[in-house]
Amino acid sequence: MVMTRERSFYRNLFTLAIPISLQNLITFAVGFADNMMIGSLGDNAISGVYLGNQLQTVLQMFIGGIEGAILILAAQYWGKKDTASIRKVVSIGVKLALAVGFVMSALAVAFPGPIIGLFTSDSGTIREGAEYLRIVGATYLFFSLSQVMIASMRSVETARMGMYISIMALVVNVSLNYILIFGKLGLPAMGVRGAALATLISRVLEAAAGVFYVFFLDKKLKLQFRDLLRTDRTLLKDFLRYGLPVIGGQVVWSVNMLANSKIMGSYGAAVLSATSITGTLHNLIYVWMNGLSSAVGIITGKTVGAGKYEKMKEYAKTVQVIFLMVGLISGAIVLLSRDFFLACFPEASSEALALSRQFINVISVTIVGTCYQAACLFGLVKSGGDISFVFKNDTIFVFGVVIPSALIAMWLGAPAWVVFACLKCDQILKCFVAVVKINSFNWMKNLTRNSEEGPEKEGELVHAKS
Repeated sequence: MVMTRERSFYRNLFTLAIPISLQNLITFAVGFADNMMIGSLGDNAISGVYLGNQLQTVLQMFIGGIEGAILILAAQYWGKKDTASIRKVVSIGVKLALAVGFVMSALAVAFPGPIIGLFTSDSGTIREGAEYLRIVGATYLFFSLSQVMIASMRSVETARMGMYISIMALVVNVSLNYILIFGKLGLPAMGVRGAALATLISRVLEAAAGVFYVFFLDKKLKLQFRDLLRTDRTLLKDFLRYGLPVIGGQVVWSVNMLANSKIMGSYGAAVLSATSITGTLHNLIYVWMNGLSSAVGIITGKTVGAGKYEKMKEYAKTVQVIFLMVGLISGAIVLLSRDFFLACFPEASSEALALSRQFINVISVTIVGTCYQAACLFGLVKSGGDISFVFKNDTIFVFGVVIPSALIAMWLGAPAWVVFACLKCDQILKCFVAVVKINSFNWMKNLTRNSEEGPEKEGELVHAKS
């Protein structure tokens, strides 16, 4: 497999990946700061906040689908330098994201206790989780708006501004976490409610900063509020046609995450605490892979949109090597940092820490597959235009492999780490599908419309063979 020697590819890749990764790291740091500070309150608080964030996970999947649709379509139009169409795509995304955010916020604020009760019967966990969710649920509307603003920036290769906005949100969130959770500066100690209130304030500011930049300072898109009042029906059809499989894939993955929480929640607070701790480490490692994957997606969309298919095949071979290396390095980092990372949670129970060690051993293996198949399927296949394939692939693995295998393992009385491994097994199995699909090169499809013509007919879409 020959890697590209084009220096501009590597320069563009890392120019985009570094600020996106740093932004993801900052976003992760906000959640990690919550976990670290809440960790001193014991297993019920850790488990309650973990379950309280499950609705946030569902929201992220929906908004991630909308973001993905924006990035895939807008990046291809960016390859054609058609900013008018990008504005129309972004305006559709904004309206959909606000609708989803409003519904999710209303559910979280109105029914926090019943929502937490879906995942566990532990009364202490439900109490702490409901207190957290009742407040943090109000952030969902602002989170939805800020993420779409950041996606619009990334689609036209403005990656740094999202990082700067996230830095601001991090400083505000961590500072307020310390003050409100522990009761500093004369304020009462609010515990998990303080963490939720800090998140609310930081996300309001984050959304305001994103809107201000996109509508008043950005010189590429030149988006205006009147753009939100109009909807291009033709591009709306394209957004739904290509966006629904992206959103559908995210919904499938959110169902998977909820099933994970339900299955692991049946074991009690210690297992949930271990799952939360392990998930924190996994997300930390995922940060740089996700940044690279997003950068590859932007480059892929731009290259395919410009019709440079042979160049894209060369890039695809290079990307596979890069992500395989990223996976192997990530797995080694997870394993070697295990004990150091667990030392950051001194208040967690000995049972939770012992389970965390077992779970971390599992993800040190599965993350190798995650880095290859997940990153390549998003960065290449989905961003290259074959959106429905990834949706179908995820659906088959989640409902045909992951959930059934975990339920069978539970029924057989397997230990928690075996069930956890079943929930992660698809990350390795999908690699066999991904390597065949990626190297068939039949996923490169131009989804853009010409100014006076409809979308390219299926027969005109490239189906290049290696």
